[in-house]
Amino acid sequence: MASSVSTHDNLALIFGILGNVISFMVFLAPLFFFSRENFRPTFYRIFKKKSTEEFQSLPYLVALFSCVLWLYYASLKKDVILLITINSFGCGIEIIYILMYIIYANKDARWLTIKLFMAMNVGLFALIFCVTNFALHGSLRVKVLGWICVSISVSVFAAPLSIMAQVIRTKSVEFMPFNLSLFLTLSAIMWFGYGAFIKDICIAIPNVVGFALGVVQMVLYGIYRNNNNGGNNKGYTKKEHKALDLVTNVVIELSPKGTNEIIVPIPSPITKDHRVMKKNNNNNNNHEDDDEKNVRDIETIV
Repeated sequence: MASSVSTHDNLALIFGILGNVISFMVFLAPLFFFSRENFRPTFYRIFKKKSTEEFQSLPYLVALFSCVLWLYYASLKKDVILLITINSFGCGIEIIYILMYIIYANKDARWLTIKLFMAMNVGLFALIFCVTNFALHGSLRVKVLGWICVSISVSVFAAPLSIMAQVIRTKSVEFMPFNLSLFLTLSAIMWFGYGAFIKDICIAIPNVVGFALGVVQMVLYGIYRNNNNGGNNKGYTKKEHKALDLVTNVVIELSPKGTNEIIVPIPSPITKDHRVMKKNNNNNNNHEDDDEKNVRDIETIV
């Protein structure tokens, strides 16, 4: 009997340590993991472009909320130091990510992030803390808080659902790095094992969901990973991509002033910038005929 307990404790320790290591890498993913398309980590890309682009702040806000709740839960439990270490680190790194997002987001995204932070990470946590700390006592407090943590953890794993929907819609995995999906899946396995061996169902259950969603993300990556072509022409067929590549340096548009200007960017061999040649309706008829022919040729290619 004692040997069995010792074995369970050792296995819990192993799974907990591995869970810490893998979760540590997951938390650092936006700094070191990159997408197949741009080969740059999320926040490196945001820093270089000074823009959050299509990246969303919700996963980081929910992750921070989850870490804070798990720290609160761990403070009420015994012998869960491994739960405290990783969630303490998680709180710190998620706060850094959120601050970086706020700095580089546009005005609407910035204010939305701040509002969500105040509503969820401040307001909702304060409500949960007050209810569980003053209205509940003893084992009931731990049990209720544990199930709250379960629901929030499921939300953390479900947060990438919007990204998965974007992958299906655009047929591009640019904003869903495979490395991150893999490590999220491995992390779910480790923490499920840890929860199972310490007999804490509140730790084990959400990681079943995490494992399932991680597998789905990797399947989606396998399906759509070859559909990326420069990240701008998502959703086109290979034939359409080929046609677009042929005319990638030619842009024809109507002037906002109604002069029907034809703008043809020509790559400069020296500066690699674009020189702009403008032709308007004041040109002679021969030039207009040539312009119309060029337009028809491009339309034929596309």
